[in-house]
Amino acid sequence: MTFKPLAALFVAALLSTTCFAQTIQEDFKPSSLNQPGQEYPMVNSQGYARFRINAPKADSVKVSLGLGGRGGTKLAKQADGFWTGTTEGPMDEGFHYYNITIDGGKFNDPGALNYYGSVRWESGIEIPAHDQDFYALKDVPHGNVQQVLFPSKSTGTSRRAYVYTPPGYEKDKSKKYPVLYLQHGWGEDETAWSNQGHANLIMDNLIADNKTKPFIIVMTYGMTNEVKWGKIRDFKIEPFQTVLTEELIPYVDANFRTLANRDNRAMAGLSMGGMETKTITLNKPETFGYYGLLSGGLYAPEDIKGKPKAKLIFISCGSKEKPDGVTKAVADLKGAGYNAVSYVSDKTGHEFQTWRRSLHEMAPLLFK
Repeated sequence: MTFKPLAALFVAALLSTTCFAQTIQEDFKPSSLNQPGQEYPMVNSQGYARFRINAPKADSVKVSLGLGGRGGTKLAKQADGFWTGTTEGPMDEGFHYYNITIDGGKFNDPGALNYYGSVRWESGIEIPAHDQDFYALKDVPHGNVQQVLFPSKSTGTSRRAYVYTPPGYEKDKSKKYPVLYLQHGWGEDETAWSNQGHANLIMDNLIADNKTKPFIIVMTYGMTNEVKWGKIRDFKIEPFQTVLTEELIPYVDANFRTLANRDNRAMAGLSMGGMETKTITLNKPETFGYYGLLSGGLYAPEDIKGKPKAKLIFISCGSKEKPDGVTKAVADLKGAGYNAVSYVSDKTGHEFQTWRRSLHEMAPLLFK
């Protein structure tokens, strides 16, 4: 008699799983981040990703990426020597890094473009988002992203930054602009916000729609990759703080038409770049008037009490992170009299779709 209820529960669970199992739609198309002429990887309308790797002599091939499956997506060998497979579930919308493991060795997918992340060049795949229009390449006036090399006495070398200047910057030689210093996350570099984040396209579209004040964005290497994964607590902010506040900012103010004062200068960053932002804005509150933490920690009223008051504190994360902490922190800041804004990206985690959306929400609030 005791086995009947157990059997009934098992059948009910099986039926439940079957009822809610998702049928994969066979409308796969090449990812927008594929190498020219490459058909794979592919994505479908539901967010599944499909891979095809040529490794005829391999014994095992696996794809490791974001939410592509528990333990990675194992590919199956076909008669022609290609290995194929589809993620066991749909991916979150937006950009994801991934790599291929072939017989224990880690490789990039020859079909995909590469992006610097996880302290190495990784393959990239884009899952089309329902709201991707805000970072789409449109027929609007475009700004310019240029590489600059600035001298750094503190590190004994020249360092690199990328500078976005808004549309019209080259034409009106008398106009000056506010500046946002925008930092990448751990394992990334100064190319991330333009390549993975589409920061320039986000700004171009906002400016074209008259939704934000035009401003300059400066993106530089945050000296984060010297810290091993899991050793973030060992990171020392002082070397990068010196590079940013004593070398890069003076260089930008001397070589670009900036409004060189606290009320027209912001700092924001994603993940570890948020941690850098918080630390530097607390150490140098006279330098920045606007703060942004994108999946990068929180401010509490006691952190900033007695310091020059920020004109805006923007804190965001994905709904799959810890949104309650973000909303509570902002409520506490508002209660203490600070101009604070929270934003939670729907159905995303610690990933670039969260940060793209965050920049899109934050930019119109800057330099009011």
